[in-house]
Amino acid sequence: MQHVQRSSLITQVTAQLREEIVTERWPVGTRIPTETELCALTGTGRNTVREAVQALVHAGMVERRQGSGTFVMATSDLGGTLGKYFADAQDRDVTELRRALEVTAAALAADRRDAEDIRVLSEKLTARNAAWATDDIDGAIAVDAAFHRAIVAASHNAIYLEFYDSLVPIIRSTMHHHVTAHGNDYDEEHAAVVDAIIRGDAEAARVTSLAFFAELGATEPAPAPAPTDL
Repeated sequence: MQHVQRSSLITQVTAQLREEIVTERWPVGTRIPTETELCALTGTGRNTVREAVQALVHAGMVERRQGSGTFVMATSDLGGTLGKYFADAQDRDVTELRRALEVTAAALAADRRDAEDIRVLSEKLTARNAAWATDDIDGAIAVDAAFHRAIVAASHNAIYLEFYDSLVPIIRSTMHHHVTAHGNDYDEEHAAVVDAIIRGDAEAARVTSLAFFAELGATEPAPAPAPTDL
């Protein structure tokens, strides 16, 4: 980052912080630098930095967490708005929406993945499995969500990725509900999806991804039946 001029400080700092998020130098789910660090990075004072961060909070792009710091929630104002809209969604509804998005993304990824995608997917899969072998549930959920995001990113569909990023907070919330109630034992299913993508087998990627979501959805309560006319 560059030190900003004295005019319109808050606007300039807000734009700089937004740029870090939009370009994914600060990815969704990560903690941004502390207030003191941001002051040093931008060459401005605490009040200016605080107002700039608050502007991004209002936009839904970051979230302050007491005692933990400020975390990236979306890569755009639209993503932040959608994230707020979906905040009260039912777990089953979120899982069904994820299935519609991620199954197609996995098939596209098998057709479009490049060498960098393969490297990232392999790393994310290894990190995911290792994370679930620990007792840090919140950390494992963050790594798991990052793995699924890598699949969507490998589809090379910018709109899919933007939409997925807007869902990350609610996805992590539903993951937490699921793990608390049912545990997490999907290493083989995740590995199968990655293997299909790496092999470039779009149909296998679609089928294995669909199978994973079928297992995930089977653990959730069925929706209430629609009322019938008498």
